[in-house]
Formats: sequence, C-alpha cells, structure tokens
Amino acid sequence: MKSSTSFGYEEATTSGKKLSAVKILIYVFLILISITYILPLLWVFNVSFKTNREIFSAPFALPKDITFDNYSFAWTAGKLGIATFNSFIVCVTALVLSSILGAMAAFGIARLRWKGSKLAMTYFLTGMMIPIHCVLIPLFTRFAKLGLSNSLLGLIIPYVTFSLPITIFIMTGFFKGLPNELLECACIEGANIFQVFFKICLPLSKTGLFVTGLMTFVGNWNELLLAMVFISDDAKKTLPVSLSKFVGPYNTNYSQMFAAIIIAIIPTIIVYCAFSNKIVDGLTAGAVKG
Repeated sequence: MKSSTSFGYEEATTSGKKLSAVKILIYVFLILISITYILPLLWVFNVSFKTNREIFSAPFALPKDITFDNYSFAWTAGKLGIATFNSFIVCVTALVLSSILGAMAAFGIARLRWKGSKLAMTYFLTGMMIPIHCVLIPLFTRFAKLGLSNSLLGLIIPYVTFSLPITIFIMTGFFKGLPNELLECACIEGANIFQVFFKICLPLSKTGLFVTGLMTFVGNWNELLLAMVFISDDAKKTLPVSLSKFVGPYNTNYSQMFAAIIIAIIPTIIVYCAFSNKIVDGLTAGAVKG
C-alpha cells in the first residue's frame, strides 16, 4: 500500500509534466508566429538587392551581386530624404502635442472631481469609433478655406486629434492607479495642481507615455490617406506618399520599390527594438491599474 507522500509526489510529477508540455506548446506557437512575421520582412530585404529580372526568375534565391543601386536610386530619384524629413517633423510634433494635451486631459478626468468627467471621457472615447474616411471631405473643405491645405500644419492638426482618444484612454488608467495618499501629501506640503501633475503624476506615469508615444509615432509615420489628400506639393509630401510613386499604372520597378520600403520601415524597427520592453511593461501596468 502506497503512502500519502508517494501519492503526493506522483501528483506533483504529473502536474509538472503537464505544465512543461503546455509551455512547450506555447513556445512552439510563439516561434511559428514570429517566423510568420519575420519571413516576409527578410524576403523584402533580400529582393531589394535584386533586379526585376532576378525577382521574377528566382524570387526566393539570394541575389547574385549585392549592390546598393536600388537604395541610392530610391533615396535620390524618389526624394525619400525630403519625405523622411517631412514625416519626422509631422510625427514628432504630433507626438509631443498629443502626449502633453492627452496627459493633461487624462489627469483632469482621472484625478480631479467635477461633474462632467465621465461625460468628457465618453466624448473623447467616441473619437476612437470615428474612422478617418467619415471626416475626410469636411476636413479638406475646411482646411482649404483656412489655407491649411498643402501644408504640414494641415497634417499635424488631424494627427493630433486622432491620437488624443487612445492617449487619454491609456493615461487615465495610469493616473487612476496612483495612490491617493501620495497626492494628498503633496497638497498638504503646498504643491499646486500644476506641480502635482508635472512633478509627481507625470513622472510616475512615464511608462504610459512611452506606450502612447510609440503608438502615436508609428501610426502617424505609416499614415497615407490624409497625407495623400491634403498634400500636393512634392517638397511637402511625407514618406508613405513618396512610396506610392514607385507604383505606376503601366510599369512598376519592384526592386527599387522594395528598397524604398526597407528605408521607410527602418525608423519604426529601430524604435520598437529600443523600446520594446517599455511597450510590454506599459500595456501590462495600464491593464492592471485601469
């Protein structure tokens, strides 16, 4: 007759085997997902060094001669240098404005007591349900009357507007998770509302700013519709609009187009690799605190 200790050991061993099997399945699934995402990117990088003839004859083979002619042509003839600078100016400006305004609005909704806080939150969250296509024509006609069409300012304003709802939503969760005792102590010590926000709440919620900032930057960096409609001057076009030049109605140079795509996605890859840990930590913390 087996003792209770041996039965407990067997149960622990069985549960340990089940747990290890589940972990293996999870790791296999994650590896497959990673391969699914990485392989297309590697393929685009590979064919960016080929000619059109090589792409159609051997699309999955390595290039015969590695040259940077496609990249130099895409950078000069495609005017990607000017387009990258325009995208950088627009995205950074929209990032700074949406982060500051969104954090202020979230602080007012989460930490200040006033009757319209819930209504204001509902109003801002409604902006997340409005697609850009619904407001494209009204924005274009309004900006044309105000002289904002064909200008970078005409892109910054809608970028900030459409970035505010998600920024306010995430930052509200972070501000609600701050302990009340900390803010009460600051008020007792004589800190005003601006000091409480800028010196206490904002530094403690910087992880949320990382998350919203990265989402805002990447989303605006890849935005095409507004930039294509509002900007007609080649000197003011952003990077996604310049990429569309490589696709013609009768002919498309795929090798140069893929080289331009690699140039366009390099900044977002660098940003994600540099702040990937902040993204995961921020989303997790925001979910717990909200």
